[in-house]
Amino acid sequence: MEMESPKTQAPLPFHNYKLLRRATLNRLFMAVHMAGIIALLYHHVHTLLFTTSSITFSLLLLSDLILAFMWGCSQAFHLRPIRRRELLHNLEKWVEERDFPSVDIFICTADPQKEPPMGTVNTALSVMAYDYPPEKVSVYVSDDGGAQATLFAFMEAAKFARHWLPFCRDNHLVERCPEVYFSSPCYSSSTPEADKLKVRVENTVERGKPLEEHIEDEEMHKAFAKWTPNFTRQNHPPIIQVLLASSKDEDVMGGMMPNLIYVSREKNKTHPHHFKAGALNTLLRVSATMTNAPIFLTLDCDTYSSDPQTVKRALCYFLDSKLRPKLAYVQFPQIFRGLNKGDIYFSEHKRLFQINPMGMDGLQGPNYVGAACFFYRRALFGSPSGFIEPEIPTVSPNQIVQKSIGSGDILKLAQHVAVCSYEDQTEWGSKLGFRYGSLVEDYHTGYRIKCEGWKGIFCYPERPAFLGDVPMTLIDVFGQCKRWVIGLLEVLFSKYNTLTFGLPRIGPLAIAYTHYACWPIYCIPLTLYAFIPQLALLNGVSTFPKVTDPWSLLYVFLYLGASGKDLLDFLLEKGTFMRWWNSQRMWMISGVTCFLFGCIEYTLSSLGIAMAGFNVTSKVQDDELKKRYDQGVFEFGVASPMFVPLTMAAIINLISFVVGFMGILTRGMVNMEGLILQILLSGFVAVNCWPIYEAMVFRSDKGRMPTKTTLTSAFLVAFLYMVTGVCLKI
Repeated sequence: MEMESPKTQAPLPFHNYKLLRRATLNRLFMAVHMAGIIALLYHHVHTLLFTTSSITFSLLLLSDLILAFMWGCSQAFHLRPIRRRELLHNLEKWVEERDFPSVDIFICTADPQKEPPMGTVNTALSVMAYDYPPEKVSVYVSDDGGAQATLFAFMEAAKFARHWLPFCRDNHLVERCPEVYFSSPCYSSSTPEADKLKVRVENTVERGKPLEEHIEDEEMHKAFAKWTPNFTRQNHPPIIQVLLASSKDEDVMGGMMPNLIYVSREKNKTHPHHFKAGALNTLLRVSATMTNAPIFLTLDCDTYSSDPQTVKRALCYFLDSKLRPKLAYVQFPQIFRGLNKGDIYFSEHKRLFQINPMGMDGLQGPNYVGAACFFYRRALFGSPSGFIEPEIPTVSPNQIVQKSIGSGDILKLAQHVAVCSYEDQTEWGSKLGFRYGSLVEDYHTGYRIKCEGWKGIFCYPERPAFLGDVPMTLIDVFGQCKRWVIGLLEVLFSKYNTLTFGLPRIGPLAIAYTHYACWPIYCIPLTLYAFIPQLALLNGVSTFPKVTDPWSLLYVFLYLGASGKDLLDFLLEKGTFMRWWNSQRMWMISGVTCFLFGCIEYTLSSLGIAMAGFNVTSKVQDDELKKRYDQGVFEFGVASPMFVPLTMAAIINLISFVVGFMGILTRGMVNMEGLILQILLSGFVAVNCWPIYEAMVFRSDKGRMPTKTTLTSAFLVAFLYMVTGVCLKI
C-alpha cells in the first residue's frame, strides 16, 4: 500500500539541515595529513631500497600501507557531515485534517535464555504506546527460537497493555518503557498489573513453559498445543498468533489498541535459516498479508523506544514530496543505556552509530545498522524506477489488505508465506527483501539498496529515540565483533565488492562502505605493531629512525595528528576523554583478538574447514558481573583462545618496555636513541594493557584471567622470542 501523496505542496518545511562547520577543518586536515602519509611511505621505500632490506621493515611497510588505506577510506565520513532537525510543529499542522500512514513494527528475538522475554516485552510496550493513532500501529514479534515462554510473555503483555497504554496517554508520559518508568525516581513503586506480568513471565522462562493454571482459555490451550514432542528450536512449523487486533480489542478506558502479532517462522534441517535476515523477510511477508503498512520499523529485542514522538520524526522525511521518490529508510542512532562511566568496552560505538552516519548523510545517507530504522516498504522491492513483482500479489507493497488480521483466510495466507519452502526458486534475499549472503545483513542490505538508487536519512534528535543494552563481558563483545568481521569479509569477497561493484554506482559513498568492509584487515597492522617492534627491541634491532633523525618527528606528527583529530570529533559529539581513551584501547585489543580470529574463521570457512555461525549476544545480567562492570573492571573469566594473543601482547610489551627503560638507565640516552620510539610504543601499549595485568596478577574474582591462559601465553612469548632472534636480522 503506497503512502497517499498530498494534493498540494506542504506550505511549511517538515525538516531542515546544516553543513557542520567542522567540514572545512576536516578538509584542511586531510590535505596536511595526507602529505605526511606520503612522506612516511617514501621513507619506508627509501629505507628498504637503499638502507636496510629485511623482513621486519617489509612487514612494517605493509602495516603502514594498510593503515594509510584505511585512513584514506575513513575520510569519506568527514567530507560533508550534516545535522538534520525535524520541525514537528509544522508536521502537526499539515496532518491535522489528514490521516497518518500505517506503521508496522518488527521486533526480533531468538533465545529466551540469552534475551529475556521481559526485555522484549518492555520494548514492544514502549512502541505500542507511541503518540500515534493506535489503530495505525501493528507490532510483529519474531521469535526465532520458537519458545513457549516468549509467546506466553506476549499473551501477558497484551493484557497489561490494556492498562499501560491509557496510563501513558492520560499522564502524557515521555518515558513509555514500563521497566524504565517504574524504576525511575518519579515513581516509587510498580503497579499490581506490572508485578503480575513480571512474576508470571519470569516463572515461565525458568520452567520453559507456562503453568496450567496460567492458561486461562481455550484459545491459549489451542496455541500452546502446537508445541508437540517433536517441536525443537531448529525443527518446527510456522506459528502465527494474533494477540491484539485493533478492530475488536479495547483498553480499559474503551480506547482502540494497536495490533500485536506473534510470529515464529518454520524451521527445518533441509532449508537454510539465513539468521536475522531470514526472520526479517518472513516478517516482511507476513505483515504484508495482514496489514501491509507502507512504513515499517526494525528493532532488536532490547532496543526500547525512549521518545513517543519518534514515528512523527520519521514522517517528517517520508512525507516530504522531494525526498519520497528515492527515500528508502530513516536511520536513528543506536544509543545505549547502562554504560559505565568510562565505557570500558567502547560499546557505545560513537563513530559507527553517531559520528560517521552524519558524514554519510551528507553523501547519500547512512548505513543501515540493523535496528532503530524506519523503512519504506517499497524500497525492498527493486530500484526506485524498477519495481520487482513478488511471486504472489498478496505480499506486494502495493496491495491493500481488505480483511481483518484475525480472519481465517488471512491467517492461512500468513502461515503459507512463513514456511521454509516459500522462498525456493524466488528472488527473496537476492533482489527482494533483506539480502542474504552475509552475517551482517544490515550492512549488506543497506549497501545493496543504495546501489539500486535509493537514499537514506540520518535522524539524530536531542533526546535519544531508542536505547539498547550492552554486553558486559569481554567474550560477548568479542563474539559480537567477530560476527561482524566475518559478515564484512563475506561482502568484501563477493561480487558486490564495495569498490568494483559499489564505486561505479554510489561514488564517494562506496569509499565509506569500503572502510567498514575492510575493518577486518586492521588485524594485520595492529598485530604486527603489537609484536615486531617489541621483539626487535629485545634483540637490539632498531625499527624506527633515531630520535635525533628528523624523520622520527614524522611518526610523532602522524600519531598525534590522527589521535588529536579523532579526540576532537569525539568531544564535539558530547564524548569524554576517558571514553575516547577506552575506544582506542578497544580498537587495539580488537585487532589482536576478534579481528584476527574473525579473519581466520572466515578463511577456514571459505576453505570448507569450518562454518561461520550466528551467535546471540547474551542480555542476561548477573549481579556480581554488573557490579564489576559498573566499577569499570574488565570481565575475562573464561579460557577463550582469543585471550591468548591479547595476553601475549600484554606480556611482551611490558617486558620490552622494562628492558628498554633499564637500557636507558644503564647505557644512556645517546646509546639507546635508535630504540627510543620502540620503547615509547611498548610503554604506550603496556599502559593500555593495565586491565590485562590486573586480571592476570591482582584479582581473585570470577572475572580474572584464567591461569591456564596466562601460562599458555607466557610459554608462547618465550618461544616467540627464541625463534625470532635470527629472523629479525634477516
